[in-house]
Amino acid sequence: MTQGTQGNGETTPTLWDRTRQLAVQEILRTALRLFTQQGYDETTIAQIAREAGVSQRTLFRYFGTKEDLVGGSQERFVALMTEAVHKQPADASAWTVLRAAFEAVLSLHTTPEEALERFRLLHHTDSLRAAYLGKRARSQEALMPLLEARLAPVGTDRGQARAIVATAFACFDAATVTWLEGNGQGTILALYDQGLSGVRS
Repeated sequence: MTQGTQGNGETTPTLWDRTRQLAVQEILRTALRLFTQQGYDETTIAQIAREAGVSQRTLFRYFGTKEDLVGGSQERFVALMTEAVHKQPADASAWTVLRAAFEAVLSLHTTPEEALERFRLLHHTDSLRAAYLGKRARSQEALMPLLEARLAPVGTDRGQARAIVATAFACFDAATVTWLEGNGQGTILALYDQGLSGVRS
């Protein structure tokens, strides 16, 4: 089935695209519900697939690993961040482009309630926390060449660029934990801005 074209030149999703999106949303809703109710480690892929009304093969077609049901895939995570960095003006500061990268990642969550469930699972489940830390480290390395290219003209060396990236990620983690402690009050980005301002001052 081919895609149609809207008047503004954008393509409209096909029936297959819409069906896939609905399946993905149902799998995610089911997984988050089960993880929250009975625990991440206690929930099996077979149970998620059964209650979502799909086969395990279909589930793994959309999500490469069980961890991806909570934290998203590494590839998508990095792709969103690097795309956000590329979109920033050439004269934007490193802090500005990194904030844009975090904002892009947060856009993966459809609602604040869903984000709260996901981050609770990530921070309170040892296996997920370990996977998240690994993903964060790989994301920092993926962003390094982009930041170095922006910072080189002003004389910032690799070590300084690495420190900037590490500081930004640390402030993002601190903002997330504070947001969880406040039961989702405010926004992670606002808390990130406050934390980064305190560090930089």
